[in-house]
Amino acid sequence: MNNSKKKLTEMVRAVMLGLFVLLPSVTGAQRLLSLDSCRAMALRNNKQMSVAKMKLDVNANLRKSARTQYLPKVNAVGGYMWMSREMSILNDDQKEALSNMGTGAATKLQNALEPVTSKLPAAAQAKMAGDLEAFGGVLNQVGAGIVDGFRTDTRNMFGGAVTVTQPVFMGGAIVAANKIADINEQMAANSLEMKRQNTLYNIDQVYWQVVSLRHKQTLAESYVELVKKLKGDVQKMIDQGVATKGDGLSVGVRVNEAEMALTQVQDGLALSKMLLCQLIGLDEDEAITLADEESEELKVKSEEFAAAVPDAAFANRPELKVLQNTVDISKQTTNVLKAGNLPTVLLTGGYMVSNPNTFNGFEKKFGGVWNVGVLVRVPVWNWGDVKYKVRASKGATAMANLELDDAREMISLQVRQSNFKVNEAQKKLTMAQSNVANADENLRMANLAFKEGTASFTTVMEAQTAWNAAQSQLIDAEIGVKLSEVELQKALGTLQ
Repeated sequence: MNNSKKKLTEMVRAVMLGLFVLLPSVTGAQRLLSLDSCRAMALRNNKQMSVAKMKLDVNANLRKSARTQYLPKVNAVGGYMWMSREMSILNDDQKEALSNMGTGAATKLQNALEPVTSKLPAAAQAKMAGDLEAFGGVLNQVGAGIVDGFRTDTRNMFGGAVTVTQPVFMGGAIVAANKIADINEQMAANSLEMKRQNTLYNIDQVYWQVVSLRHKQTLAESYVELVKKLKGDVQKMIDQGVATKGDGLSVGVRVNEAEMALTQVQDGLALSKMLLCQLIGLDEDEAITLADEESEELKVKSEEFAAAVPDAAFANRPELKVLQNTVDISKQTTNVLKAGNLPTVLLTGGYMVSNPNTFNGFEKKFGGVWNVGVLVRVPVWNWGDVKYKVRASKGATAMANLELDDAREMISLQVRQSNFKVNEAQKKLTMAQSNVANADENLRMANLAFKEGTASFTTVMEAQTAWNAAQSQLIDAEIGVKLSEVELQKALGTLQ
C-alpha cells in the first residue's frame, strides 16, 4: 500500500514538473532547472569564458599569420619627387666650351690660314671669312645639341618598383616563431578548459548548496510541525492539571527556536538562489526550482571508493598544461634569440621603373629593368647582446620548470586530499544513515511512551531534537558526498 502511494506521488510530481517546463509564461510557474541546464547556462553567461574564447580565436589567427613567414612577400612601391635643381653631368665651363666650339674652331682656323689668305684678293678673303663664320655657327649648333643631350631634367622624378622577397635561412627564427604561435594557441585552449572547469565547479557548489538548503527547509518545516504538535499536547495536559505552565513555556521556547531556524534556512535559500541566478545569467529575483530540491531523496549511496592516483591529474589538469606551455614557449624564445648570432639569407627579385630613365640615355619617359639578387646578413659583433639575452631566456625557462614542478606537487596533494574527503564523506553518509534509523525509532518510542504516560514531554523534545539533528546530518552527508566527488573530479581535471 505504501509503495502504491509513493508511486502515485512520484507520478503526480512528474506531471507537475512537466507543466512547469511547458507553461512557464502562461502559468507564471517557477522555472525548472537541472544541474546540466545550470551548467550550460553558466558556461554561456560567464564573461571570463567569453574572453578565453576570444583569446583562442586571436591566437588561432596569430598562428596562421606565423605560417605566412615561410612564404615570399610581394611589395609594390611608387613615388614622386620634385627637386629645385636638376642634376648635371657637365659643368658650366664644359657647357660653355661645347656651346661655342664652332666660334673657337673658326677663329683658330682663320688664324692658321691667315698667311695664305692675306695674298688672296679682298673678295676671296671676304668669302672665306664668311664660310668660316658659317662653319663656326654650325659647330656651335652641334655643341649646343651635345649640351642639351647631356641634360638630365631631374627636377620632376617618378619611380616605382615591385619586389619579391623569399626567406631562405633566417637562423631558425621563423621555425621557432611558428612553434611559439602553435604553443600560444594550445595555451589559449588550455586556459579556456581551465575556466570551463572552474565555472562548472562553482556552479556545482552553489547548485548543491541550494538543494541542501531546500531539503533543510523541508526538514525545518517538519520539525516546526512536530514541536507545535507537542506544544498542543502539553497545553492539553496543562488544561487537565497534569502539567505546569512552566512546562508550556519550555515547549514554547523550543517552538520559537524551530521557527527561527526555519526563517534562517529560508533566508539562506533565497540568497543562494539569487547567487545561482546571477551565475547562470538570470534575473536575481526570478523564481527558479531545481530538479533535485523537490526529490524526497538525493539518491546518494554509501559505497566503496577506489582512490584515484595523481598521475591521472598530471595528464588532465589544464593548469599543468598551461605551465608546460609556458616552459615550451620559453625554450622557443631562446631559439629565436640564438638566431640573432646566425647568418640570414634572402632571395630578392622584382621590376623597377623610373621617369626620367637612363637605360637609353636620359629619356623623359618611363623605363624599367628586371632584377634578381641574394641578400646575406652575417652578424659580426654586437658586444654580447645576444649572449646575454639567451642567458636571461634560459633563466626564465628554469623558473618556469620550477613553477611546473611546484604545481605538480600541489596537485598531487590536492588529489590525495580529495581522495581522503571522498572516503570521509562516504563514512559520514553511512553513519548518518544509521543515526537517522536510530533517531526515527527513538522518536517513535518516545511518542508512544508519552501517549501511554510513561515518559515526560522533555523526553519527546529530546527525541525530536535528536531526530532533527540526525536528519540534518544526513542531508549534510549526502551533499558532502556530491561535493567531494565534484572536488575530486576537479582535482583530477576530469570535471565534465
